[in-house]
Amino acid sequence: MLNETHHPRLTSWVATANEANSDFPIQNLPFGVFTDAGREDWRIGIAIGDQLVDVRAAIDNAVFAGAEWEALRGADLNAFLALGRPAWSRVRAQMSAALGAGSVAQETLTPCLHAQSEVRMRVPMRIGDYTDFYSSIHHATRIGQLFRPDNPLLPNYKWVPIAYHGRSSSIVVSGTVLYRPRGQVVAKGGTLPHVESSRRLDYELELGIVIGPGNTLGRSIPIGKADEHVFGLCLLNDWSARDIQAWEYQPLGPFLAKNFLTTISPWIVTLEALEPFRMHWSRPAGDPAPLAYLDLGAGADRAAIDIQLEVALRTTAMMEQDVPPAILSRSNFRDAYWSFAQMVAQHAMGGCNLVPGDLMGTGTLSGPEANQGGCLMELTQGGLHPIRLPNGEMRDYLADGDEVSLHAFCTGDGARRIGFGTCTGIVLPSH
Repeated sequence: MLNETHHPRLTSWVATANEANSDFPIQNLPFGVFTDAGREDWRIGIAIGDQLVDVRAAIDNAVFAGAEWEALRGADLNAFLALGRPAWSRVRAQMSAALGAGSVAQETLTPCLHAQSEVRMRVPMRIGDYTDFYSSIHHATRIGQLFRPDNPLLPNYKWVPIAYHGRSSSIVVSGTVLYRPRGQVVAKGGTLPHVESSRRLDYELELGIVIGPGNTLGRSIPIGKADEHVFGLCLLNDWSARDIQAWEYQPLGPFLAKNFLTTISPWIVTLEALEPFRMHWSRPAGDPAPLAYLDLGAGADRAAIDIQLEVALRTTAMMEQDVPPAILSRSNFRDAYWSFAQMVAQHAMGGCNLVPGDLMGTGTLSGPEANQGGCLMELTQGGLHPIRLPNGEMRDYLADGDEVSLHAFCTGDGARRIGFGTCTGIVLPSH
């Protein structure tokens, strides 16, 4: 699965891509959609160091040609997502060669570069459907303990990848502000609902799974073919209003507590870029084996991905005092109970047709330790044990002015560091 694009000694003529701490070395080459400040001419870009390549301009300059490149002329990734893995891989290989140190394409490709700091980004694909899973058993267990101390994990959890369908129209790109949602809540000890702004606003540390070709309506996706339908991953923050959720979630699950906003990072890291970090997926001894359609078989040897995740918080006072963001928790995607391939197979097993640009959330990605919770509800045990920040402030849930930033990266022996950029949002008061 590895090829010349993954070689750790490969360097670029874009100098910042060669820095050890760069999120976007030449081994990464993630995809996004951008425009220049003050314009609405949206184009596809590929990140390299602190720059990005304007793909449309590169095609016009005759640096690249072919059907797969023509699919990248548009204002979103959907046409390219539909082409599938062979086309994705050819584009990656050609872009890697063009950006490599000593490339003859440097002179013609240089005018196609833009500083990432000087452009605007948006959600890079048209998202027809959004589904949020519940793949972390550590998160599911801790949340369950708050409501069912004697039986925190429901009996179906180890058998079926649980999910709900969300709202795609309110998915926004990193940097978009969040207005505190309003909804029905019931006061502690009360019985009658009233409407107010959420007082228990939370974040959720997740990854987003971006779907490629998809399947025909009525046909499932075999578990062994699931990888072929995943283009890549991004960071995802599924903001949640816990007080609204507590009143409305029975019997059909999340509604207004979740649909007001979901934030994703602007860059999609391809599955191919993550190949060096694939690892064995396994379950604890004694847990039931997955049913046949979810059984990874020999594919289990590379079904997990070693992606390190972290969430940081910066309050208004911290910004004014020039105090750096506080790291609230760290976790890793390798600890998820369900792999991304199993989520894809589950989604399509009943005949649901996935289409290019569909987005799946992994659900909150928490680690096995108590300090690895992927949301404040976990870390504070439902608000009972607030967190003390470095400047002395306390947080049980988010306050107006708080900035939440998600980060992710991969490191490993014999591989360059691969980063995901940042997924950030600031909480503002309700309208």
